[in-house]
This record gives sequence, C-alpha cells and structure tokens, in this order.
Amino acid sequence: MILVTGGTGLVGAHLLLHLLENGAKVRAIYRDEKGIQKTKSLFQHYKKPALFDAVEWVQGDILNIPSLEHAFIDITKVYHCAALISFDPKDENKLRKINIEGTANIVNFCLAKGVEKLCHVSSTSALGDLAAHETIITEETEWNPEKYHSDYAISKYGAEMEIWRGQQEGLKVIIVNPGVIIGPGFEDQGSGQLIKKVADGLLFYTYGKTAFVAVNDVVRIMIELMESSICNERFILIGQNIVFRDLFNTIADTLKVKRPSIEARPFLIKLTWIFYWFLNLFFRKSNNVSKDTLQSLLNNKEFSNQKIKTALQTSFTDIHQYIRENFSAN
Repeated sequence: MILVTGGTGLVGAHLLLHLLENGAKVRAIYRDEKGIQKTKSLFQHYKKPALFDAVEWVQGDILNIPSLEHAFIDITKVYHCAALISFDPKDENKLRKINIEGTANIVNFCLAKGVEKLCHVSSTSALGDLAAHETIITEETEWNPEKYHSDYAISKYGAEMEIWRGQQEGLKVIIVNPGVIIGPGFEDQGSGQLIKKVADGLLFYTYGKTAFVAVNDVVRIMIELMESSICNERFILIGQNIVFRDLFNTIADTLKVKRPSIEARPFLIKLTWIFYWFLNLFFRKSNNVSKDTLQSLLNNKEFSNQKIKTALQTSFTDIHQYIRENFSAN
C-alpha cells in the first residue's frame, strides 16, 4: 500500500491519478471534505471519475500524531507532497511547523513502521545560492546561510534536513525539487493563481526569469524514481527556464485575452509592495502580495535539469505547448 500526503493539492491529486492508472493501491490523507472535492473534480477533468473511488481516504494531519498511526498501517512507500506554500511574513511560524515539523513526523513514522522508501516533494527555493563563479543552479549548489532567503525557502530547506536525517537513520529517500508547477485544476494555488491573474487582465510583465515544469512530468518522474533502485539522491525537476514576459504572453494568447503591456521595473515593484503594505497596516486587508513574491518577478535564476535527464534518460514537456493544450479558451 502506498501513502500520499497532500493528496488534495495540485501535485498530490495528479500523483494519485497516475498511481491508480498504473494499478497501485493508494491511501491518501485528507483534513476536510472540501479538499477531497477538489481532487474529485480533477479526476472528472481527466474523465477518470471511476478511479477516484479507488482511493482509500483517511482523515488526518501531518501534525496530528494519532491520526498518522492509522494512516501508516501496512504502508510500504510514502510520497510526501503536503506542504504550506506562502510568502506572507505572518505565516513564518505556520511554515516552520507544517513544513519542518510535519516532515519530521512523516520521517519518524517511516522509520518506525519500516517503510521501504520515501519521496519528498521539495522546491527549487530550497536549493543553494550561486557563488561568484557560478551561472546555473544545480543539485550541488551550496546553501549560503548568510544570504537572504524567504521564510518559505527556509522551511523547505529545513524539511530537506529532516529527510536527510531519516536517510542517516536507514531510510531510503528521494527528494525532488520542482520549479513552478503548471497544471490544471486548483485555480487558487500556485500557477493557477498566475493564470487567473492573466485571465483577469494582468497589465504588467517583467524580464525576470525562473524555472517551470508541467505537473504530469513531476508525478511521472516521482513514480519512476520510486520504482527504480535510485535512492538517497535529490533531483531538480524543471522543464524550462522561462522569462515571465514570454510565459504571460503564452497564457494570454491561449486564453485569448490581451497580453500584459507595461514593463514593471524595480521601482514599480517596490511601490506595489508599499501600497499593499499600507492597505494591510491601515485597513487590515489581507496581504496576498508579498515583497518576496514581487521580488521573484525580477530574479534571473537558471536551474539545471541535467542530473535527472541523465539518471532516467527522460525528457520534459515544452511548457508553452503544455499551456496551449491544457488551458485553451476554446
């Protein structure tokens, strides 16, 4: 039996679908019925509603030890997809608790219950920082604690430390570090929010750059790694490093809406953050646009996917084509 945490999120829901398509017996943790309905809607999106009924759902929480006791009965492999993604400074404690303490709980149960192998979904945010002589981030790029990192990045880096602790205690592990994951469903999360903003008439673009990957590639590679003899390794999973302007244009053209037409230069990014900060301070408006989020639009980080391509002889979906195929306005 395979256990999936985070089965009500973008990666976890797609992972459940792929595992069931391959005939696996799967158990998934859920916190409330609302989350299950999102996963059910995704199965319906792919016209596979019957497979949804094959998931064994167990109500629980990665921070609730008693609930995990039941979830881990007869489990041989674990995919740990559950995490909090937030760049709001107010969520610092929640990020550390869910992403670090929650991962520690999963590792401890895997060790106690004799789980064969654990796959942890991390993030490119947890990767290292480029030195002066380096130009592209790889799995070997070293984390520099003296450089600034968002609370989210620190929490994901801390979660990876828990995974490596488990490995040192005898657990076979795999860590994957996806870029920004693009996939249908879950419009209120991650790339879904990005696509919605373009659909709603986003005016601004930047020439910043980051890494993107199709969700189907992420879950396919996770399964291949777990079924292989490869263990105790981490792999960057990215399809392409893409300039935000190019990505926004592809999304706009696919949705048949107007392309963003105003370049957001650094001073405008700073003014935007100050504006939202004042809204939050004086009017108690929820600040869902953080300084870290805005700053990321100006970054020009490049990531390498060569290690996973060599290990599995795999290739990645073209992101622009994936968007055109999965988000068409028809």
